[in-house]
Amino acid sequence: MNRLNKIKVIFTFFLTIASFCTYSQSNVFKVTLDAGHGDHDFGAVYSGRIEKNIALAIVLKVGKILELNPNVNVIYTRKTDVFIDLVERANIANRANSNIFVSIHCNANKNTAADGTETYVMGLSKVSSNLEAAKKENSVITLEKDYKRKYEGFDPNSPESMIGMTLMQEEYLDNSISLASKIEDNFERLGKKIRQGGVKQAPFMVLHKAYMPRVLVETGFVSNPTEGNILNSEEGQDDIAKAIAEAILSYKREYFGSGTPEVEAKPVKDTSTPKKVKAEAPAAPKGTFFKVQLIASIKKTPLEPKNFKGLKNVTMIYENNIYKYFYQETPNYETAKKYLEEAKNKGYGAAFLVANKDGQKISIEDAVK
Repeated sequence: MNRLNKIKVIFTFFLTIASFCTYSQSNVFKVTLDAGHGDHDFGAVYSGRIEKNIALAIVLKVGKILELNPNVNVIYTRKTDVFIDLVERANIANRANSNIFVSIHCNANKNTAADGTETYVMGLSKVSSNLEAAKKENSVITLEKDYKRKYEGFDPNSPESMIGMTLMQEEYLDNSISLASKIEDNFERLGKKIRQGGVKQAPFMVLHKAYMPRVLVETGFVSNPTEGNILNSEEGQDDIAKAIAEAILSYKREYFGSGTPEVEAKPVKDTSTPKKVKAEAPAAPKGTFFKVQLIASIKKTPLEPKNFKGLKNVTMIYENNIYKYFYQETPNYETAKKYLEEAKNKGYGAAFLVANKDGQKISIEDAVK
């Protein structure tokens, strides 16, 4: 082999390594875990059961499970007993460019018989119980220095005041609901009570400021002696952590399926059945196809390029009272990734790939196989 050919071989080798590293980094799934409260903000306290400590213990256990997976990067808003401003918790996730944000809490009620789990997504619900839950969590901002200036125009005692603020929840609503549903499904398999449908919308400040799919999990009531003792126990925290971690990994498999296989957080398994889709388009062709999901919204938007930052070939389906908008469709995974990059360059930072086989939704991982 002459000197020129040797140089070509060496150059090709390093180019391959560089490409692999770039591909690996782009496929890292970033999860920001937020343990509610901290330091002088104890959260709910009943008979020695302290919300800030339980939330932190669960978060650390969830993180430990997720960190077993080489293509999952875990970011923590806190790993010790410290106080973090609500807006800073969201900013930690924003700066890390996280794929999802999960805030973990415990519930409480003067009625000590109240029990069960709730998982919230960001939304301007007018349901009184949802507003009360948001009011309780949002009241933390009064413990922050100079909170009136920092949260100008927002009254923690009136969550409806968030209506006047700039909202971005619609862009991530569909994904947030999907993640929240997976968490509640796993809680149900644990035998935990799911309160009033489980997944709800409420105006939480910590969710409002995180610009990605995000959920707030109320893991149970510390005010309930039986449930509170489970929450405060090592075994109870392990079970809850496994349920949340497996829901996160299930979400990753569905929306970010490529990459190294995950280490599952057993014994909780994802056995949910695909939901039927009401399509506003002709019957899907046979075969496996990839599309770029741009946004999900409660509003119906005409399928014109001017409404989608100049992107053409945008389609829509209506599912679970949400309009989902997609860009392009191709049977080629590499081409689909180029379409995804194009959508992101147009400003759809939360866009992601979805796959369908013979009209039924499947994971990206299965589609690539």
